[in-house]
Amino acid sequence: MQKILLHPSGKEVECKPGDTVLAALENSGYALPNNCRAGACGECKVKVVSGQFDQGMVLDMALSQEDRREGYGLMCMAKPISEELVIEWGTDDAKPKLFPPRENQRYIITEITQCTPRIKQLRLRPLAAPMRFWPGQYVTLGDPRAGAPERCYSIANAPRPDGELILQVTQVEDGKTSNWVHSQLEVGSMVKLNGPYGTFIGDPAMETPVLCLAAGSGLAPILSLAEAALRRNYRKPVTLMFSARTEADLYELGSMKYWEAKHRNFNYRPTLTEEQKEGYLHGIIPDVLPEQFKDLSEHSIFISGSPAFVNACMEAVKKLGATDEMIHTEGYFDQAQPQTAPASHLVS
Repeated sequence: MQKILLHPSGKEVECKPGDTVLAALENSGYALPNNCRAGACGECKVKVVSGQFDQGMVLDMALSQEDRREGYGLMCMAKPISEELVIEWGTDDAKPKLFPPRENQRYIITEITQCTPRIKQLRLRPLAAPMRFWPGQYVTLGDPRAGAPERCYSIANAPRPDGELILQVTQVEDGKTSNWVHSQLEVGSMVKLNGPYGTFIGDPAMETPVLCLAAGSGLAPILSLAEAALRRNYRKPVTLMFSARTEADLYELGSMKYWEAKHRNFNYRPTLTEEQKEGYLHGIIPDVLPEQFKDLSEHSIFISGSPAFVNACMEAVKKLGATDEMIHTEGYFDQAQPQTAPASHLVS
C-alpha cells in the first residue's frame, strides 16, 4: 500500500493499489476540490513535491505543459507509482476552494428527529448527484409557494459518499420557514436546496488544538467540522463546549459519547445556564471558559450561535490569548434581522 503525505502538515494518507490520489484523500476524510473527476476541469490541480505518479489521460486545457513542468498534477486521475507521494495541500496556494453553489437540488427527507422541544433534525438524500461542500457550510431551504421563504441552515454532518445531509431547524415563534418545517414536512417529503454557501471552514493543514463553542442550533456547523476532523484522524485535542439553558435543551449526546469513546483527543463539555445538574458545567461559556483554559494562544477557535453569543465568546477567548487569525465565527440571526454580515446567516 502506498502513502500520500500532505505538505507542509506532514499528515499521512494510505492509498490502496489502483486508487487515485483523490479517492485516497476522500476515503480519509479530505474534501479536495473536484468537479468532473475525469481530468477535464482542473479543479483538483495540486503540486506534487516528490514521488512518481501515473497522470493518466487528461486534457491540456485542464493541465497545461507548463503546469506539468512545474510539478502539478490532476489528483482525480493521478495514481501513485512510488511508495510515497508528497503533495502540497493546505498552503496559501492550495487553500480550500469553494464549490460552486447549485440551485433547486432535489432531496427526499428520510428521517425526522425531535432533538429538543424546539429543534427538529432532518436527514435528506439527494435524487441526483451529491452536493459537494466543505464542513461548516450551509444551504438554503424553503418553499415560497407554501409561504415559507428560503432560509439558511448549516449542514450538520461531514461530506458522505451517499450525499446524505443533516439539517437542524430551530422553531422560531414568528418564523414562517421554521414553522413550515416543524408542522408540514414529513418523512418522504421532497424539498429543494440551494448551496453550498459560507466560509466557516477550517484549513486542511491545520495542526493546532481546537476549541469549538456553540449554542442552540449553532451546534450544527460545529458537528460538521468536528466529524470531518475526527474522521481524518486529527491528533491534536478537540474540545467542544455547548451552551444550553436546561438539560432538556442538550442534544446529540449519543454522538458526543461515541466520539469521546472512539477518539481520545475529543472532549465534550456541556454547560447549562438556567439549572444546575451533576455532571454538567454551570453558567454562560464566557464565564466558564477561564476555569477550563488558562491560555488559548495556540488554539484554533470556532464559534457558532447567536450574534450576542458569538461576540461574548470572542471577547472571552481573546482575553485568554486567542489571536484574530485563529478565530472563526458564524453568527445566526432571527428572521426579523437583516443579513448584514457575509459570514452570518438567517435561521427562522
